[in-house]
Amino acid sequence: MLTIHDKIERAARLVRWLEDDAPLLNIRIANLTPERQQATKEFASKLVASARAELERLTLQSSLWESNDGMPQAAD
Repeated sequence: MLTIHDKIERAARLVRWLEDDAPLLNIRIANLTPERQQATKEFASKLVASARAELERLTLQSSLWESNDGMPQAAD
């Protein structure tokens, strides 16, 4: 099972890969019809947004988990 930090790293890598791939996507879809180009760009945009949202969710989950680490605290 992956740790939360591994999941965060994977999600961050996916976001970086998708963002870096955007210029190449335009080259790959250049031969498509304008309608298909638009549909492909919209799909890619939704995929990037979804990956970013997952990264934010995992980061928030990690920070909440770390702030509530369950370590016993000294009594007053």
